[in-house]
Amino acid sequence: MTQATRPPESFQQTAGWPDRRILDLFGIAHPILLGPMAGAGTPKLAIAVGEAGGLASLPGAMYQPNELRAAIEEVRAGLPGRPLNVNFFCHTPPTPDPVRMMGWRTRLAPYYVEHGLDPQATPPAGGRAPFDATLCALVEETRPEVVSFHFGLPDPALLARVKATGAKVISSASTVAEAKWLEARGCDAIIAMGLEAGGHRATFLGADVAGDMSRQVGTFALVPQVADAVGVPVIAAGGIADARGIVAALALGASAVQVGTAFLLCPEAKISAVHRAALEAAGDDSTALTNLFTGRPARGIMNRVMREVGPLSADAPAFPLAGGALAPLRAAAEAEGRDDFTNLWAGQAARLAPRLPAADLTRKLAIDALAQLNPSA
Repeated sequence: MTQATRPPESFQQTAGWPDRRILDLFGIAHPILLGPMAGAGTPKLAIAVGEAGGLASLPGAMYQPNELRAAIEEVRAGLPGRPLNVNFFCHTPPTPDPVRMMGWRTRLAPYYVEHGLDPQATPPAGGRAPFDATLCALVEETRPEVVSFHFGLPDPALLARVKATGAKVISSASTVAEAKWLEARGCDAIIAMGLEAGGHRATFLGADVAGDMSRQVGTFALVPQVADAVGVPVIAAGGIADARGIVAALALGASAVQVGTAFLLCPEAKISAVHRAALEAAGDDSTALTNLFTGRPARGIMNRVMREVGPLSADAPAFPLAGGALAPLRAAAEAEGRDDFTNLWAGQAARLAPRLPAADLTRKLAIDALAQLNPSA
């Protein structure tokens, strides 16, 4: 372990975890990673999780480079000497398709008229930035201890530059084939992302999940198969919101877990009032995969536009362009306290999440899981 990732002395007193590979790889006390959650993740959320012994994470996809630099600096100031994960998307920007974009706007036009909006007005551009040379230079400048990717990995030349900083590289897989692909290209650990997970599906090999959801794999079927197929540590993600999920994931071969939805209910997360209300009311069957909000399948709580248009629609433009046309509708509905056009990202286990500040939640997850793992301690 390098000095940069060595945990403080107080962290080294933690014992009882059956698999220390992730703890030693990242220099953390507990095998709990904060899901980056583009749009909802904040420096305050990252700091709170890191202070409690988990891995602090920041989402890079929706920040401008200067904003991301400032966020990293804020976390560094709040977590001196402790590790940070910065997450990036690796999608290829789509070729412009004016016909498809016009068809999407036509499909949404009745909602514009209903809300007194001009359906002919040019909507804002929807977008999330893919990892590129500019963001790579920012990684080289700020040197996060962990760099994670979604939708595969960046160009090999960019990936080599990231690894040259000394960062540990991880990425998400939704199948065994994807996990083996990531390991072959040098990932230090792999996130096995089950179908239960909130937010965007990690799929990057084979058919888009919009085409056949029935073949997607749940977390607790995926984790042991990935653990058997690769030699690097596996991080389970999807449907894990309490200590029981952590213990189950570890029993199936995971070395750690990544938790997202449970942290959305923490005061440090940045979500709208309508999103928070939807999370509070969510049940086990409240979510579905939808491509309406970005053009790529992601799990969120059902709302009006998902019921009436989708939740999966061939009309939605390619990722990440679909969201622009929904933005004016979202603003109009949220101003009236409605979530009709809001992307309410959430996993299937939202109702299991304790309603606590992020540091308290991280400690509770760790303490309760350790108690179950070591009942006689």
